[in-house]
Amino acid sequence: MRLRLSRQHLFGIAAFFAALVAVAFLMLPLVALFTSTDPATIVDSLGTPANQEALWLSLKTTVAAMLILVVIGTPAAFFLAMKDFRGRSAVLTLIELPLVMPPTVAGIALLAAFGPEGLLGPTLESIGVELVFQTAGVIVALVFVASPFYLRQAVASFAAIDRGLIETSRALGSGPLRTFLRVAIPVARPGLATGAALAWARALGEFGATLLFAGSLVAVTETTPLAIFARFSDPNGFEQAISLSLVLICVSAALLIAVKLTGRDRAVAGRGL
Repeated sequence: MRLRLSRQHLFGIAAFFAALVAVAFLMLPLVALFTSTDPATIVDSLGTPANQEALWLSLKTTVAAMLILVVIGTPAAFFLAMKDFRGRSAVLTLIELPLVMPPTVAGIALLAAFGPEGLLGPTLESIGVELVFQTAGVIVALVFVASPFYLRQAVASFAAIDRGLIETSRALGSGPLRTFLRVAIPVARPGLATGAALAWARALGEFGATLLFAGSLVAVTETTPLAIFARFSDPNGFEQAISLSLVLICVSAALLIAVKLTGRDRAVAGRGL
């Protein structure tokens, strides 16, 4: 018994130090980032027109991407969650593929599909749609890389709904659209909010696909991550890169907190049921 307690005690100490090392390793770069500059420098850096343009462009494009994801992705996720059909597993796997796809590969894939010489390039050109080196191209890239984060969570949330609620709604005379809007979405709302927050955070940090597909033009396609890279490449722009990085970290932290709060609300709701 004493030997067993001794081993458990040693394992507890080892686990504690492993956790300490892991947390310290993850926190050290963040602490270094926040202590490497002062508030006055941050304010001055963020006050430059080019940096403001990058922040404003990131806000506009990510909001547009999220609207597209929610409007199209929500009913699509509901269909995938409620319907059984041949090839469903393959479809779900394809939806998740951008999660593991390197960002540069995603950019090349978008060029192959929507670029001037791509699969749909001539068709888009014939109707006057330009994506490469355009703000619209940034939105397309953001939707592509962020969609799995929303769709996976939305499908799981809709799949967790008690089918009896859906059947009861239909039996009481509600049509498919009314059932979707009045029953499915309210019940799945916490999961949908979590997926939206995760997708938004991913879109805010997107770099590789945007650079390869849409380029990096100030006030047109240079989002905040691209601006950070550009300032970092400038010998005199490192402090500006730090300032922009701090903005993204704060926004990402706020989104992560929102996800945690949403998950807590969902847990409380589950206990209440």
